[in-house]
Amino acid sequence: MNDLQDYKREFIEFMVESDVLKFGDFTLKSGRKSPFFMNAGAYTTGDQLHRLGLYYARAIHDNFGLDFDVVFGPAYKGIPLSVITAMGISELYGKQVRYCSNRKEAKDHGDAGILLGATLADGDRVVMVEDVTTSGKSIEETYPIITGLAKVEVKGLMVSLNRQEVGKGGQKCALDEVADLYGFPTAAIVTMAEVTEHLHNRECQGRVVIDDATKAAIDAYYETYGAK
Repeated sequence: MNDLQDYKREFIEFMVESDVLKFGDFTLKSGRKSPFFMNAGAYTTGDQLHRLGLYYARAIHDNFGLDFDVVFGPAYKGIPLSVITAMGISELYGKQVRYCSNRKEAKDHGDAGILLGATLADGDRVVMVEDVTTSGKSIEETYPIITGLAKVEVKGLMVSLNRQEVGKGGQKCALDEVADLYGFPTAAIVTMAEVTEHLHNRECQGRVVIDDATKAAIDAYYETYGAK
């Protein structure tokens, strides 16, 4: 696994040590029984959020470049992601991008409107950030909002983990479905295949989180739900 970049290996272990990525028996919102579960809400400390912003910044740089103006995070989980990613891009690359998020309900006084942070202007190039895309629902809701407010160009969508499960169409993963539907590239800091390969029988935080039995459960899960 020497071909996996250092920051990806570090990010995988960071997810485990932050209790964001867990292995066991979980029932997902979709009703699927899954041998793993990701909860980005478990990033809560200043240090964790700082590091997370740097990982997003690095992945965006490597996948989409830095030729953009705004980081957009769909409400609610995308709000802190957009903030820390803009900070990470400033820290790592010295480039200033604006952060922007949507409100679930428009505000009619003070800082009025549907957006938090930067306003969008015609010609703005936008990178969207999410924790994980399982169905593409939040993009479905927010893409029309941001493209309706200004003539913006979406340069890409970055998520932290590509679960690599079939999306609504039953063939491709949700990230690929989003790319096909909206015509902009999508990427993840790491894929579940990279996570499994890196952690299988490797000690992390003093324990092996993916032993042979867990690996077999993950393989069986992807036999059923894996994207083609």
